[in-house]
Amino acid sequence: METNQRVVLVERPVGPATPECFALEPEPVAPLEEGEVRVEVAYLSIDAALRTMLRGEGFHLQVGIGETVRAGGVGRVIESRADGFEPGQAVRGQMGAQTLLTTPAKRMEKIDESRAPLSTYLGALGGSTGVTAWIGVREIAKPVAGEVFVVSAAAGAVGSIAGQIAKIDGARVIGIAGGPDKCRHLVETLGFDAAIDYKNSDVNEQLKGLAPDGLNVFYDNVGGPILDAALDNLALRARVVICGAISQYDDMDNVTGPSLYLRLAERQSRMEGFAYFHFPDSFETALDDLAGWLADGSLVMPEEILEGIESFPRAVQFMFDGGNTGKLMVKVS
Repeated sequence: METNQRVVLVERPVGPATPECFALEPEPVAPLEEGEVRVEVAYLSIDAALRTMLRGEGFHLQVGIGETVRAGGVGRVIESRADGFEPGQAVRGQMGAQTLLTTPAKRMEKIDESRAPLSTYLGALGGSTGVTAWIGVREIAKPVAGEVFVVSAAAGAVGSIAGQIAKIDGARVIGIAGGPDKCRHLVETLGFDAAIDYKNSDVNEQLKGLAPDGLNVFYDNVGGPILDAALDNLALRARVVICGAISQYDDMDNVTGPSLYLRLAERQSRMEGFAYFHFPDSFETALDDLAGWLADGSLVMPEEILEGIESFPRAVQFMFDGGNTGKLMVKVS
């Protein structure tokens, strides 16, 4: 009988989700029921939202103690008792942090490897990454040529794509990231107009210098003091897009909200939050645009990949330590 290796939650994290909060456990694989498929997991997505799933309560679906940690992924069917799913079919869905998934086929989405490599379906063509970035820019921010577009966590998966889409739309793009290497990456590889190193400079002062007439759009993935710095530099009728707040996820019982929110009233501006699943009618358009930009080279998506299911706990910590550039994944098989 085959054995599945799965990452389970053994201790709810208090503060950072360190590797000690997880364990790798084997489990036997049961025979397939009618309508089910068995999937060999190829790649798992490491997303900031995972931290909020480990609390035991909250907006996102929660992980119980002893349960397999939730993670989106891609893989290939290796066994099927479901019509329309043959061995070798590439699929995407909620895989869980494990090596083998046994699930009803209806929960899996078929994907086309001739369109893009498997890992791309978690990055540039992923719902929580590329599609999220597209929706935040095209449906909410709606930058126009010449506007100043600032994005936080700009070297991460969502931020890097959001900035590139805004650049495609003609905006002047400024990225906020941690460290000189990431800032060079934003300008030299992704084509941003400027970058701010929040670890080694005053973000507020840098924004005043780089955008003296104010920010037209702030696409936020971080929250906390960086959000306040952006609010303090808004232009008239600016748009603040709340996509995430990774700086707050380790202590969701004591979230630090913006102290300068009255700048919204002073500058006749608005702040709007979203999640990609609020916009199901936009998925196909987003994917078509993203695939086209990848094909013609106007969009690039760096990937950072850790090897082996046993590296999953370390990958979670790596993300929250700000270690990755681009899309962070675990290669399982």
